Amino acid sequence: MSALDATLAAGRREAEARMREQVRLYRQGADVFDRATGQTLPGPQTVFYTGKARVKGIAASTGEDTEAGEREVVLREYEIGLPWATTLPPGMRLLAGDRVEVLTSGDPRMPGLILWVTGSLFSEQSTAWRIRTEDRS
Repeated sequence: MSALDATLAAGRREAEARMREQVRLYRQGADVFDRATGQTLPGPQTVFYTGKARVKGIAASTGEDTEAGEREVVLREYEIGLPWATTLPPGMRLLAGDRVEVLTSGDPRMPGLILWVTGSLFSEQSTAWRIRTEDRS
C-alpha cells in the first residue's frame, strides 16, 4: 500500500467517524391519481441508500429567496457526506431532484428534514461521497 493509499484510508475512517446522522437517499416517483377516491397520491419511492451520513449546512446565511407557486421560500444549501465506498444499485445514477431525508441526528431540529439533490461530486482521492442539496422550505 502506498503512502497516498494509507493516507486516504485513514482520512476515510475519520470522515466516517464524523457521520453521526442517519439518512435515506431516494427518488420520489410521479404522483398518481386515484380515480376511485378522487385524490392524488404520492408516487412510489426508490430508495438508494439508508445509513450514516454527515449533514453540513454550507450556505445558511446566504439562502436565496425565490417563489414557489404563491409562496416565498428560502433555498439553503447543505452538503451530505456519505461513506466514500457507497454505491447505488446497478444502472442507477443520482439525479437532480432526488431527495435526502434526515432520519436521526444529534440536532433535534434535523430529523424529518427533506433535502433536494442539486448535484454530487466524485473523486478517487476523496474521503467521502459529497452530495450537494438544498432545503426548499
